[in-house]
Amino acid sequence: VQLVESGGGSVESGGSLTLSCVASGYTSNDPCMGWFRQTPVKEREGVASIGSDGSAGYADSVKARFTISRDNAKNTVYLHMYNLRPEDTAMYYCAALAWRPCDEAVQHSVVIHDPRNVWGQGTQVTVSS
Repeated sequence: VQLVESGGGSVESGGSLTLSCVASGYTSNDPCMGWFRQTPVKEREGVASIGSDGSAGYADSVKARFTISRDNAKNTVYLHMYNLRPEDTAMYYCAALAWRPCDEAVQHSVVIHDPRNVWGQGTQVTVSS
């Protein structure tokens, strides 16, 4: 399984970005997909997750600003980010998660330590004030 993220970049506060994650080699019929982020001074944290049925969960810090979606036919997961803030600056990682139920994945910090997860290489998002 391979996950490849794209779409990161630099924007001003209040701006928008859409991240994409293309999955290849996945054999599961029910992949739980998620987006996480990490800075040099903070542990990796969950942002949003989405099941194959479209059920989604969000971290409190991004609710009403970020939207996760997926196109199963294209094996692609998106993270639409609006009203970005400087504190959203981080490396963003896509992941295929073992956690169930999927829409609760970003509510549990232990999720990032599951060895069954598959991670992408990350894409940098920088928001300037």
